Amino acid sequence: MNHLEQLVSEWLQYNGYFVRVSVQVGARPRGGFEGELDVVALNPVTQHLMHVECSLDGNSTEKREQQFSGKFERGRKFIKDAFRGIELPEKLEQVLVLQFASGNVRSFGGVRVVTVREFVHEMYEGLRGTSPARGAVPSNLPLLRTIQLAADAVRYAPTDHRIINLARK
Repeated sequence: MNHLEQLVSEWLQYNGYFVRVSVQVGARPRGGFEGELDVVALNPVTQHLMHVECSLDGNSTEKREQQFSGKFERGRKFIKDAFRGIELPEKLEQVLVLQFASGNVRSFGGVRVVTVREFVHEMYEGLRGTSPARGAVPSNLPLLRTIQLAADAVRYAPTDHRIINLARK
């Protein structure tokens, strides 16, 4: 799991979703799997079911469409296997989070595209105003807790008190 998948997982957990990551799906009779789903999530209160793929690549739109069409098809085909034993809603929302994207492409075959910049802004806005002292993000969500600390830190003017003393450079 890469840091982007971890961050998506933490954000969804923080927002009340039951989350699974790096889910192997489509068991083959002679071993192995058809593929892996990066992040699958179910909010038991709202009955919102999600499949999120995360990409750090710099590929062209055409190559990404080819690369991700199969992954999202497997998601639609095997999502029930990811939550075996749990009754799931019929509707599945699929999202592709892209590190390197212009923001001009908003979907791939019905799959919503969110840029990392948009995602970081979503988390920042969602955590802005929360207090690390009185309402800390749980410690089992360390990347998200760091975003909370950053959102809190920008409220204060920088000082000369630093770990790396600028006067020594």
